Amino acid sequence: MKSIAELEAIRKKTLDQINMRTNKEGTRVVVGMATCGIAAGARPVMNTFVEEVGKRNLRDVTVSMTGCIGVCRLEPIVEVFNADGTKATYVKMTPEKAARVVAEHIVNGRVCKDLTIGAVEEEENKA
Repeated sequence: MKSIAELEAIRKKTLDQINMRTNKEGTRVVVGMATCGIAAGARPVMNTFVEEVGKRNLRDVTVSMTGCIGVCRLEPIVEVFNADGTKATYVKMTPEKAARVVAEHIVNGRVCKDLTIGAVEEEENKA
């Protein structure tokens, strides 16, 4: 750190990251980060959501974590709560899928139905 301006830039970046994780109006992204989720790869998924939301400067999106969501075989699980109260539950997430959810669902309002719990369970029942 060489100047006050540099310190202020670090402070602003840190506050932006903290604000991204606090409850506020708008869209909420909740990543299951219990032991089962972490073991299945939830940490890189969480990091991708934080990075994508930050890159796009989405101020009305909150990214947070929770414990076990309850369907360990489908981890990593992410729930997206829209401002109107509707929810989409995404399963077997990867960082690539997380980036797609940000682009299609959060930015453009189109749920990625093929990544949701209903679509995955339907496919499993066919097998």
